Formats: sequence, structure tokens, C-alpha cells
Amino acid sequence: MPKPCYGDENPIAALATAPGESALALIRCSGAGCVELLSKVFSRPVKLRSAGGNSVVHGWIQGPRNEGSPLFLVDEVLISVYRAPRSYTGEEGADISCHGGIATVRALMDVLRTAGFRDSLPGEFSFRGFMNGKLDLTRSESVMELVQARTDEGRRHAVARLSGRLREEVSALKGSLLEILAETELHLDYDETELSLPGEAEEGLPGRERVEGVLKRLRTLAGTWGRERLYQEGALAVIAGRPNAGKSSLFNALLGEDRSIVTEIPGTTRDWIEATVSIGGIPLRLADTAGLRGAGESGAADQVERIGIQKSRELLEQADLVLYVIDGSRGLRDDKDALPTAPGTAPFFLLWNKADIAPDPPPGAFLPLSAKTGQGLAELCGAIAGALERRAGPGGELSRDGAALGTERQKELVDRAAAALEETLNLANRGEALELIAPCLREAVDALGEITGEVSTAEILETIFSKFCVGK
Repeated sequence: MPKPCYGDENPIAALATAPGESALALIRCSGAGCVELLSKVFSRPVKLRSAGGNSVVHGWIQGPRNEGSPLFLVDEVLISVYRAPRSYTGEEGADISCHGGIATVRALMDVLRTAGFRDSLPGEFSFRGFMNGKLDLTRSESVMELVQARTDEGRRHAVARLSGRLREEVSALKGSLLEILAETELHLDYDETELSLPGEAEEGLPGRERVEGVLKRLRTLAGTWGRERLYQEGALAVIAGRPNAGKSSLFNALLGEDRSIVTEIPGTTRDWIEATVSIGGIPLRLADTAGLRGAGESGAADQVERIGIQKSRELLEQADLVLYVIDGSRGLRDDKDALPTAPGTAPFFLLWNKADIAPDPPPGAFLPLSAKTGQGLAELCGAIAGALERRAGPGGELSRDGAALGTERQKELVDRAAAALEETLNLANRGEALELIAPCLREAVDALGEITGEVSTAEILETIFSKFCVGK
């Protein structure tokens, strides 16, 4: 049997919902003749074959017909029918809504394979939608962003790309460059004494100011990736401090549940604990670590605690943000030797915990906080989100109200287009011939075309869609 590939047109099927026990599951089918194939294992074949697009048929999926034996009923289902080209893939398709048991889904998939369907490859439904003109690559990639979104902010940004904002921006920039490229190539075909375009200099690069304008917009677009990646991938925030400073209490307060054990005994937390929380729309990996001790206190910790302290210091080196907790009721006298330095460029917050019972106000650099009462938590969350966004780079306004990049691939291509335009302007500044300038403009056009998929190869497409989940 030939190996399945993204380019074939065979009918495919896959579970589109998460495997496991649930009330319902959905199996997606697509490909020419898939409704006819389904009718062979459906209790109402005539009704299914005659169903119009965007209609639903009720019945039973039945097992294969074994000679001399009765039909085997597998599950009672609803089949949603889609007729080409009005479907997600642009092909004839059907979605089977069935009961969500693991054994039920497995049996249904076995029946579909017997009927002539093959298992879909990862992302093959979206691939077929792209090939049939239903999606461009930016919208295709945003589908997986939606599937993987961990916060509402991340979901909202993915929806903006799914709605076509990035595609529209890239297409507009590409269209401007194509006009400039056409004018440039026109100058190459005619002597300058024979051709003078309105509003353009008779010598040099046609549309120079427009090239500079496109380059500026590309740099702005490239600047959105850092913040968009933050909303997708999140950041690691490490809570550190001396034993009994209130680290675990802060961890629980930010998380909104009791995950970390809290006692009055110093050294209760001996290993780091991690959980994910959304702060300002950013998926934050929050790590509660073992209490740090000064160099002269190493003998006060047993071997297990010393290992936990070493792991805490290693985790601090990886942190994107550090929350260092001081016991405000005791002041700074215990923290002089334990206080770590900020790791690299990571934002470093000094928190004056137990501010509700602290005898003295915090020093100027400290944020007052009470993990027990919630005092200062809202202000801390706002400061965390702001610090991480500033560290991620510019692009917030464009990311919120306009087009923004959603993948590393898109960022690399925008950078490639910008570099080509920078070379275009450098050549023009040196007075080089248009024969040398035109290929740079073409390189920028091709890079933008690759973002949307207008310029692509089979290898590029397979690399992109193979990262999708099965059923998408």
C-alpha cells in the first residue's frame, strides 16, 4: 500500500475531539465520494446520499457486512453533510457526531477504514482547505493557535489572524511592492528619455518613498512578534526568598487555590512546585521554590533542603521574571546574604510581604503586599504583566488593533523582506543600476508571498501542516 501523503485526494477520516470519555465525540471525514462511502455503513443509505449540503441525517453506523451474518450496530449518530465547495476543506465532507466513549470511537474508526477511508495526516484537513483556496497560510496557522491558546488574550489574537487581518496587511504590502517592481522593470525596458512616470524622478529607483514606507511598516510588523509569542508561550516567574517569608502563600494567592503547603515551620517547601496562571492575558508558569539561606546558614539545612536550595538557584537563572519575597514583619536583616542578583535582563520584583502586620513601611524599591489578605495582589499582577510586555518588545498597539505576526516562520519571512528592501535602498543610494535593484525587490515580494502561501513548495507546506494536530 502506498504511503499516504498530503497531496493525494483519497477520502480521509479522523477524530476531531480530544480522545477520552465524554458525552459526545466528533469524527471528521473529507474527500471526493466520502458521503457515498459513508452510506455503505449507514442505516439510511438513500437518505444520506440524497442529503443536501449543510444538512443533518440521523441513523446508525453499522459494521461491515459479513456474508451470512446480521449487521453489527456500532453507534447511533448524527451526520452533518457538506457539499463541495461549501465546506472547511472545499471538498465533499461529513462530520459524525457520536457518543464519546473510547471503545465507541475506536469501533467507528475501524468501520470507516473498512469502508475505504484512511486516517488523516496531522493538519491534513487544513492542508486541503489551503490547497482548495479556503484558507491562506496565515489563517491556517491561526487555527492551531486557537487550538493551543491558553488564555483569552491569546485566543483573541489568534481570532484576529483567523479573520484575515494579517493576510490583508501582508497582501497590501505585497501589492505596493509589485507596483514598484512593475515600474522598475518598465524602466529597464525603455530608455529614460522615452519614459517619465508622473510624480517620479527621471533617474534612480522608481517609487523610492513608497519603498521606504513599506519598509517602515514591515519593521513595525516584525516588532509585534515578541509580544505575540509572549501571549502564546508565556513566561516563567520564579518566587524566591528566605524560608517562611510567605512564598508558598503568595503562590497559592496568585493561583487562587491551595497547591503549596503552608506552615510556620521554615523549610517546609523542599522542592520547587509549578503551576500555570493567566496574568494580564499572559500564561505565566509560576514556580514556588525552596527557601534560600545565606552562606553562613548552610548547616541549618539538611541534605534534602540543600538540594532544594540548589535547584531554586538554578531555576532563578532560567527565570523570565523573579518575585523575591521579604518577610516584612522581620525586615531586611535576614536577607542580606540570601538576596540573589537579578538574572540577566529578567524583571526583578522585591515584595514586602506581611505588610498588614509589618511594623515598618517598605523601603522605596519594595512593593507592599499581604499574601494572606490579598493586599497589593492586583497591583502586583498589573506590574508583572507590564514588565513582561515591555521585555517582549514593542508592538502592543498594532497587536491589539491591527495585524500582528503569529509564528516564528512569519517573523523570519518579514525580516527577509525587510532585509531585501534595505538592500534595495542601499543599492539605490550608491547609484547602482536598476538591473541590480530589481532582484532585491523581487526577493521582498516573494518573501511576503510565502507568508500567505502564494509562493510555496511541497516541502514548506508539509513542514507547516505536519505540526498540526490530527483532525485539523
